[in-house]
Amino acid sequence: MSFPAPLRLAVIVGSTREGRFGGTVASWIAGLAEERDDLSVDVIDLADHDLPSRLTATPSQDVLKALSEVTPRLDEADAFVVVTPEYNHSYPASLKTLIDWHYTQWQAKPVGFVSYGGQAGGSRAVEHLRPVFAELHAVTVRDVVGLNMAWEQFDEDGQMTNEGASVAAKALFNQLVWWGNALRDAREKTPYGS
Repeated sequence: MSFPAPLRLAVIVGSTREGRFGGTVASWIAGLAEERDDLSVDVIDLADHDLPSRLTATPSQDVLKALSEVTPRLDEADAFVVVTPEYNHSYPASLKTLIDWHYTQWQAKPVGFVSYGGQAGGSRAVEHLRPVFAELHAVTVRDVVGLNMAWEQFDEDGQMTNEGASVAAKALFNQLVWWGNALRDAREKTPYGS
């Protein structure tokens, strides 16, 4: 019996805010994904890319350069994990900018969420992201890793101390792998939208 090639998983760090906690959360979730044989991980940190918030029909050379650093990585991904905080009951503008500059890159691919924040654990950000990705023809998986009071769930070395979060991450990865394989096979047989 042959096993499918590992899915290419893009872990997107959605916050660019100074002093953000997203890097710690993303390092943890990417590390768990890297332990799996069925996933190949690429971390895309939006703080490393100066994506313009103004959408234009004829992007400047600076815009094209910024997009050229991210777009091929989204194209190559078979699945996504979006790491998002909750800002004012929603997700960050930097994440919306990334989403809106792209379209076909999201189509017929699964998206999972790791959210963090205060008492709600970023759940409202996830609920706002689901219809956005549905509009882009992506498939959001049901289970979410939601970290309420996230900064209290990691030790001073950035290691997760909540065992339940790792269990939730495994369920998220299992769903992403199932959907990722099914959708990758479908895209290979029939290009999406053809």
